[in-house]
Amino acid sequence: MRHISVVLVLFLAMCQTAPQDQTQEETPTNSDQTMAPTRLIGSVQVLDETLTSLVAPDAQLEVLAEGFDWSEGPVWVSSGGFLLFSDVPTNRIYKWMQDSEFSVFLEPSGYTGTVERGGETGSNGLTLDSEGNLIIAQHGDRRVARLSTSVLEPQPVYETITEQYDGKRYNSPNDLVYRSDGTLYFTDPPYGLEFRMSDPAKELDFQGVYSVSPNGTVQLLESTMSRPNGLAFSPDESTLYVANSDPERAIWMAYDVLPDGRISNGRVFFDATELVEQGLPGLPDGLKVDESGNLFATGPGGVLIISPEGVHLGTINTTQATANCAFGGDGSLLYITADMLLLRIQLLTKGAIL
Repeated sequence: MRHISVVLVLFLAMCQTAPQDQTQEETPTNSDQTMAPTRLIGSVQVLDETLTSLVAPDAQLEVLAEGFDWSEGPVWVSSGGFLLFSDVPTNRIYKWMQDSEFSVFLEPSGYTGTVERGGETGSNGLTLDSEGNLIIAQHGDRRVARLSTSVLEPQPVYETITEQYDGKRYNSPNDLVYRSDGTLYFTDPPYGLEFRMSDPAKELDFQGVYSVSPNGTVQLLESTMSRPNGLAFSPDESTLYVANSDPERAIWMAYDVLPDGRISNGRVFFDATELVEQGLPGLPDGLKVDESGNLFATGPGGVLIISPEGVHLGTINTTQATANCAFGGDGSLLYITADMLLLRIQLLTKGAIL
């Protein structure tokens, strides 16, 4: 009996001192949680209370990466969970991915020639077609091109979608957007030419807005704008918005989109010339439209948020000249290219992801 008691005591003691199970369940973490930003800049300026349903007044504007010459043309690639954007003067496209360092995605990105030339020769606007191919506005090569390889295994090999109109080379295709029927729309200001309007290589005497049908037919839609730049459709594709980055006429135009894809009834949608005259940095440039039809339009002061009725609701003040923006993640994150910076802000609204 005594022997049994000793064994029992030893057994109980061993149970009390045994280590805890090391495989116990840990506190779950949110895999979507973002890292704390290294730096915050800017602010949200509220001009109309409607804005507070689109972006919180105290929303933080994060600096994700910096050190670029002129960041442009962001596009979110859902298949890889990353953002691509151009650095126009350096002839590169960069890739940014959460929890990773940004890296060079493509080089060269906009000028593939071997003869050295001046001007901003890199890629500018970027978008994806319905099959997930990267479509690029190439300043230096003066064309709209398709990346020949997958965005998941990129190589700087391109095929031309269009490079001339009426037998003449484009100025320097700048920004682009697809209509749901597969028609590509793009703008063609002179910014990629070394001497811009007076460049001897300029072959067209206007700055156009064009469309390219799925079968490759090019159509000139607009030739009267002085500096056509960013463009985007309303959610129902009944309206095409086009920015004009001219300090003398810093406006966004709106056009009715006809069933055959042509545009008509051009009118000034919003005029920001007064903001330019106030000394705010930037001009009308890239833009995106959220699911309710509100414009997120880069321009004087940062990203102007304009209602479908043309009311300036407020501005995401980036503190510097701002080139473009894109919805990313689940559509509620706005990525912004602003001069040498890549920025991000959380929205309360969503935009379409390509």
